[in-house]
Amino acid sequence: MKKLVILFTILCSSFILTAQSGIKGKVTDEKLEGLINANIRVMKKGVLVKGVVTDFDGNYTVQIDSGTYNIEVSYVGYKTETKSNVVVKKNIITFLDFKLVEGGVTLESVMIREYKNPVFSKANISGARTVTNEEIAKMPTRNVNAISNAASGINNGDANIKGSRSNATQYFMDGIRVTNNMPNTESYASIKENRFVNSNSEQLSTFSLDVDRAAYSNVRRFINLGELPPTDAIRIEEMINYFSYKYAAPKNDDILNVQTSVVDCPWNKNHQLLHIGVQSKKIDSKDLPSSNLVFLIDVSGSMESPNKLPLVIQSFKILLDQLRPEDKVAIVTYAGNAGVALPSTFASNKTKILECLDQLQSGGSTAGAQGIITAYEIAEKNFIKEGNNRVVLATDGDFNVGVSDNKSLEKLIEEKRQSGVFLSVLGFGYGNYKDDKLQLLADKGNGNHAYIDDLQEAQKVFAKEFGGTIYTLAKDVKFQIEFNPSVVSNYRLIGYENRMLEKEDFNNDKIDAGELGMGHQMTAIYEIVLNEKGNKSVLNNVDELKYQPNVVKNSNQYSNELGTIKFRYKKPDSNISAKWDKVIDNKINNKVSEDVKFSIAVAYSGLLLRKSEYLVNGSFDNMIALANESKGNDGDGYKAEFIRLMELAKNLKPKEVATKE
Repeated sequence: MKKLVILFTILCSSFILTAQSGIKGKVTDEKLEGLINANIRVMKKGVLVKGVVTDFDGNYTVQIDSGTYNIEVSYVGYKTETKSNVVVKKNIITFLDFKLVEGGVTLESVMIREYKNPVFSKANISGARTVTNEEIAKMPTRNVNAISNAASGINNGDANIKGSRSNATQYFMDGIRVTNNMPNTESYASIKENRFVNSNSEQLSTFSLDVDRAAYSNVRRFINLGELPPTDAIRIEEMINYFSYKYAAPKNDDILNVQTSVVDCPWNKNHQLLHIGVQSKKIDSKDLPSSNLVFLIDVSGSMESPNKLPLVIQSFKILLDQLRPEDKVAIVTYAGNAGVALPSTFASNKTKILECLDQLQSGGSTAGAQGIITAYEIAEKNFIKEGNNRVVLATDGDFNVGVSDNKSLEKLIEEKRQSGVFLSVLGFGYGNYKDDKLQLLADKGNGNHAYIDDLQEAQKVFAKEFGGTIYTLAKDVKFQIEFNPSVVSNYRLIGYENRMLEKEDFNNDKIDAGELGMGHQMTAIYEIVLNEKGNKSVLNNVDELKYQPNVVKNSNQYSNELGTIKFRYKKPDSNISAKWDKVIDNKINNKVSEDVKFSIAVAYSGLLLRKSEYLVNGSFDNMIALANESKGNDGDGYKAEFIRLMELAKNLKPKEVATKE
C-alpha cells in the first residue's frame, strides 16, 4: 500500500512538472562552454515579464504563461542576443538555446586588494552563528546580506527553506533584529538659506514660482519612520504649499489673484513677515482641453518593493478614473531598455489600459533617459494642438544606465520641453530615492514634482488636486518684489532657495521659470525688518553707501507703500509673456486670518527642522501652539496630521544622507 502511495505521488509530481508552460535552454559561448550568471530577460510588448540568470553549467528555466515573447540574453564581454516572437504554448516547455559572440562591454581589469576565507565553517550547519565585530571589520563588505552569504548553505543571501519566501533570513545586531539592511543612497540638492538683504543695496527680489509639494510628504515619511529628515530634504516653500488655504479666487479674466498681509514674526519680536498668497483660476471639467498623456513608468529592479511599482500602478488607476472618454493614454516602460507597453489609447477603453497596468513587473537596470526620450516621442506623435500634452513620470530616480548624470539629464529635458509637452514627476520609495534628480527634471521640464508615500497621497495628487497636477494654466511664471527702502531696511525670502533668479531675468522671456496649474495655490513669506525696528549691528554689516541716497526720493509720496509685487507669465502655447503688478500696503495686520497663521506655523516648523540660524526665540512648543490655534476647519485632517508629526519631530535626531552641490 505504501509503495502505491509513493508511486501515485511521483506520478502526480511528474504531471505537475510537465504541465507547466515555460522556456528552457542553455547559454554558451562560441566554444559551446556554458556561461554562468548570464542574464535572461523575457519581454512582452516592451514590458519585462520575468528575468532569471543561468546556473553553473549555463542552463536556465523560465516558467511563464502561454503567449508570444521576445527573449533577450546578455553577458559582460559578449554581444546581447535577442530572439523575437518566441511562442510558448500552454502546458508545454519550449526549448531555446543561445550562443553568444564576444563583443559589447568589456571589463578591462579587476584588482583584488584582499582575499578572506569565509568566517563560517562549512561544517557549521546549525542555522545560527555569532559574528564578532573584529570578523566583520576584516570582511570585504559592509552589507548585512553580504555577510550572510558567507554562511554554510546560503546562496546570494536568498534563503528559501520549506516554502519560506525569498529573503526570509533574519539578522540580529546587538540583540536587535535588522529588518531593512538596504544601504541608504538617497540624494538631495544642497540648499543654502537665503540671507538678509539690505534694501538700500538691492531693492529687488526675484524668484520663480514653485507649486511643488514633494518635500512635505517626504518629510512626513522620515518622521513616520522615526527619523528627522536630512536638512537638504526640507524645502520650506513646498511644505507650506502642501496645504490648502482659502485664498480669494481671481476675478473676471485674471488667471490668478494675489493677496498680501504684513504680520508680526513669531520667532523674532523685532521683525515682521510679509505674507503673499496666490490663487490660480479654476476651470470646470467640461471646459478642459483634451488630454494626450504618456505614463512613463520605471519597471527596473529597484522598483520591486510594495511602496514603489505596486503603488505606482494603484496611483495611475486613480488618475485614470479622473480622465474623460476623449482623453488619450499611452504607457511607456523602462528598465535596461525602454519600450511602448501601450500605444496611445482613448480613456474610454479603460479595460485595455488597466490590463496593461496590471501586467507590469519589475526587473533589470534603469535606463531612465531612454525612457524619457521614448515617452516624449510618443507624446509628440499624438500631439493635440491647444490640448493638454504631458508625460507623467513615476520613478525612484535611480538611473544607472545610459545618460544618468544630472548635467546631461538637464540638457536632455531642456531640449524636450521645446516640444510643448509638459512633465509631471512622481517620486516613489526610499533608500535609493534620488530627490535631486527628480527636482531637476521637474524644474527644467516645465513640470511639477510630487512625492507619493502612500495611497492617500496618490488620492490627493491625482484626484483632489487633479487639475493642478495635470493641466497647465501658465508657464514661466516669475515674481519680483520691489521693496521700498524708506519703509523696509532688510528682507529675506523664506525658502525658494533653488528658485532664485537674477533681477534681469524677470523681463527676459528666454529664462525658464515655474509652471502654474489650474486651481494651484502658492504662498511666499518674507521676513522683513522695518526701518524703525532695524538692528544695524546685526543686519547691516557693511558701510552706508556714499554715492547713493539711503532713502527714496520723495519718500513721503510712497510712505504708505511697503513695496510693489510684480509677476510675469506665458500662456501654455506662447513664448511671449504678460505682466501684472500690485502695490503692497504699508500696514501691519492686527487681525490675522487662520490661513495666514497656519502657513506661518508651517514655515516656522521648516526653520526648526533645518535648525535655521535666523531663529531667535524659536521652539517646537510655540510653533505647535500656533498651528493648533489656526488649524480651523480641517476637513481632510492634513493639518491635524501636521501637528501630530511635529509632536513626534521635536524628540527625534537627524539622519544625514548624501547631498549634491
